[in-house]
Amino acid sequence: MPLPQEITPLNDQLADTVVATGNMEWLETVPGAAWIKVLWTGAESGGWAAIFRWKKGYVAGPHKHLSAAHVLVLKGKLQVRDGVLNTGDYVYEPNGMLHGATTALEDTEYLFVCNGPLIFHDDNSFTSYLGWEELEKMRTGALSGAAISAGAKVLA
Repeated sequence: MPLPQEITPLNDQLADTVVATGNMEWLETVPGAAWIKVLWTGAESGGWAAIFRWKKGYVAGPHKHLSAAHVLVLKGKLQVRDGVLNTGDYVYEPNGMLHGATTALEDTEYLFVCNGPLIFHDDNSFTSYLGWEELEKMRTGALSGAAISAGAKVLA
């Protein structure tokens, strides 16, 4: 039975993006403490996806989500606001969510899918902006991983 309307894409260049994450190198963002694998950046949407790896004691600085995000903890444990995310936990973070520090309570890896940018800050000013453009530059080697480490620290 034919479909009731034509559904062929107008853009004949559409293609799935498949990433063999096991073959990717980790990009170091904080020496000896934090790494990232940039899986996808979407110039058309501003969205992006990455896997983060943090050593126990790594602390990401305070930030605000300028879009919604999804987090799935692949292994380890994260302290986020007043809660703890364990291996297998998922959290949806809505647009506008304000976070204090986020701490790796053990060596942790998590999948982060974000619909847009994050802005990092301290008590007095903005310290860093992270969006698809910065991540794409990092993925292609045009920007060092340190560009996303603003406000980060490592607890002893």
